[in-house]
Amino acid sequence: SRFLYRQFCLSGLKSLFVRKVDPRKDAHSHLLAKKEDNNLYKIQFHNVKPECLDAYNQLCESVLPSIHTNPDYPCELVGTWNTWYGEQDQAVHLWRYRGGYPALTEVMNKLRQNKEFMDYRTERGKMLLSRRNQLLLEFSFWNEPVPRSGPNIYELRSYQLRPGTMIEWGNYWARAIEIRQQNQEAVGGFFSQIGSLYQVHHLWAYKDLESRETIRNAAWHRDGWDEVVYYTVPLIQHMESRIMIPMKTSPMK
Repeated sequence: SRFLYRQFCLSGLKSLFVRKVDPRKDAHSHLLAKKEDNNLYKIQFHNVKPECLDAYNQLCESVLPSIHTNPDYPCELVGTWNTWYGEQDQAVHLWRYRGGYPALTEVMNKLRQNKEFMDYRTERGKMLLSRRNQLLLEFSFWNEPVPRSGPNIYELRSYQLRPGTMIEWGNYWARAIEIRQQNQEAVGGFFSQIGSLYQVHHLWAYKDLESRETIRNAAWHRDGWDEVVYYTVPLIQHMESRIMIPMKTSPMK
């Protein structure tokens, strides 16, 4: 019939405009993460009762360094901060597990047998309003985060991407990081594996808010930066910035 013929023609036209998707041979994480190491990261966000923030900081400063320096635990405290601008009365901790998921499991099992840590968890629980964490991998084109002398402020920029756009994001930022590394402000770049998915965290270090503004404005005068912003903004569903101050015992000062 004429109706069926019309439907057949329309389906044929649609097929001409269907985007052909190449079958992937590997997971996004294998394409974007570093191949030469097997680091896994955990980021923790602790929302502290305002009246407990000083006591919380003292508790963390008395316990977390002992885990960081203990060779029996295959983990390192990359940095620990309080949020200055952004979500208030919040602590952010970033851990690295050298050896990936087996190292994470080993540390968790050992900590359950560590009385000091279990007492710390009990006391910490009395001070918190809420907490969440994510397991992350680091982008292959970012430097591995290392201890820094200070004083510095740190900016954690978090991006919620549209599902399916992580590879595209990585391709643009693999070029962009060269533009943003001239002042050594780039600390680390990560993408989520467990927790909120399709989320990216970029960590930056600046001497103060004024230098942050100067460095960020200077990027617009370098070739390629405007193009990166133009093509990556449509990939973002939501973004957030935190300005953070290191705790006294943070390896990143």
